Amino acid sequence: MKDKIVIITGASSGIGRACAIAFANAGCKVVIAARDELKLQEVHLLVAEKGTEVLSVTTDVSREEDCKKLIEATLNRFGRIDILINNAGLSMRALFLDTDLKVLKHLMDVNFWGTVYCTKYALPHLLKTKGSILGISSIAGKKGLPGRTGYSASKFAMEGFLETVRTENIENGLHVLVACPGYTASNIRNAALMKDGMPQGESPLEETKLMTAEQVATEILSAVIQRRRDLILTKQGKLMVFLNKFFPTFMDKMVYNHVAKEAGSPLKD
Repeated sequence: MKDKIVIITGASSGIGRACAIAFANAGCKVVIAARDELKLQEVHLLVAEKGTEVLSVTTDVSREEDCKKLIEATLNRFGRIDILINNAGLSMRALFLDTDLKVLKHLMDVNFWGTVYCTKYALPHLLKTKGSILGISSIAGKKGLPGRTGYSASKFAMEGFLETVRTENIENGLHVLVACPGYTASNIRNAALMKDGMPQGESPLEETKLMTAEQVATEILSAVIQRRRDLILTKQGKLMVFLNKFFPTFMDKMVYNHVAKEAGSPLKD
């Protein structure tokens, strides 16, 4: 991994921040991207302390021109791209019946189109290096979760897109990894959008009991080195995906009951 050039979107917090540090520790030169310039600079300093080169680019992945500029800035600085980690993402928490459609559109713009835009402009350069494209998905991209219609839809779309990119380039040496971390301690639930598009503010889960972002980043780094195609973390996540293949109706009831038990669940309204 020494001197590999890695781009990480959504790098100002959570899994993205942890990946920036993990890949820097592995010897990579790191390009970090996010909307929050202040938090991005904080991560920039943390990565720079590792003794590696780091470039920070303020980026809103829902904007095609921002994604294009991110790739161009990387090439101008380093001349090539080895790894693209599409991590930027938003969640939601509301019943579809009650949700303003702008919420679903916003989630698709960030989670799906952000991946499409960055991949589109990085792909020619990743093919030259026989590099890696990562999509940070979710168990919600394997099983539709109640109260998360926009989130599940965007992750299903991301996975279908990346699977097709992988297949189209099966003879070109391109590595494509879809990683599904499961519930991870991060701010994604705090920033999850409610039915009116406002962030919910408080997480309904006990964050201290969840897998840490650092643990997830370590697993992702290992999966990149091994050039794996899929990564599903947590026993709960693996069991859900397995059972859903054979007992989908049963799993519909299980995920409904699970979400219904969450604090402030929209299924209780």
